[in-house]
Amino acid sequence: MLITVAYVLAAALCLMVLFIGVRFLTHPIPAAAGYGVPAKPDGDGAYLTVKGVRDSTFGVVGLTLLAFSTPGAAGLFMITVSLAPFGDTLVVLRNGGTKAVAFGIHFATAVIVLVSAALLFAV
Repeated sequence: MLITVAYVLAAALCLMVLFIGVRFLTHPIPAAAGYGVPAKPDGDGAYLTVKGVRDSTFGVVGLTLLAFSTPGAAGLFMITVSLAPFGDTLVVLRNGGTKAVAFGIHFATAVIVLVSAALLFAV
C-alpha cells in the first residue's frame, strides 16, 4: 500500500510540474500570473521560456526515474527538485507577489515534494 501511495504522489507531482512547464511554453502570460509574478506587458520572453523548459524537464526526468529507477533514486531527485519551489517562494516574495501565493502555492509545493521523497525512501 505504501509503495502505491509513494509512486502515485510522486507521479502526480511530476505530471503537475510537466503541465505547468508546458503551460508556460504555450500560454505564458496566464501561467506567469498564476505563478505569482505577472509578466511585463512589453515582454518577459526569456523568463517565461526558461520557466517552461525548467519545469517540463523536471517533470520528464521525474517520470523517467519513477519508471526506470529505484525508489531511492527517485527520492533523491525529489529532494533535489524541492529546491525549485523553495526558490520560487523567494522569487515571488522579492518581486511583489503575495505571501499567500508564495507560501500557499510554492512553499506548500516544496513541502509536499519533500513528503513524496520521504515516502519513496520508506518503500
